[in-house]
Amino acid sequence: MAADDATDRTPDAASDYPPAGDPQNAEERARRCAEVMYRADAASQRLGISIVEIAPGRAVATMTVRDDMVNGHGVCHGGFVFALADTAFAFACNSYGRVAVAAGADITFVQPAVAGETLTAEAVERIRYGRSGLYDVTVRGTDGRCIAEFRGRSRLMDRELLDG
Repeated sequence: MAADDATDRTPDAASDYPPAGDPQNAEERARRCAEVMYRADAASQRLGISIVEIAPGRAVATMTVRDDMVNGHGVCHGGFVFALADTAFAFACNSYGRVAVAAGADITFVQPAVAGETLTAEAVERIRYGRSGLYDVTVRGTDGRCIAEFRGRSRLMDRELLDG
């Protein structure tokens, strides 16, 4: 293979993330990671965020916009939309059993959300390489319209999320 031939390069081959292994075990590990994280996640609990789906590299979270989340323009404050997206991102990148933290994130607000509306954030892993990962999160309103697009960059730490 020529040095400039990228067709056989796989970022996961050089990844510090654990291999996915048996899909059933990977799904169970992702579920256990989510349970451990959610128990300790006072912020998400207080905001009413629920994790409704979890899989390796993927998470879906929901949050209903409360009256105390509405800003002076009568719409959901962007910080709450960001918090929902960031939570879905966190659960997706921590689904492999090793502690991952945010190295950075960006959000684009597309449409406003209003009080009483249930928002759904779906985080999807795009790539893992070395100790880093990229995740895209789409936040949708009750009617399915796009509220925001978020991209998170993760970094693995040197500790496990699960005991043994």
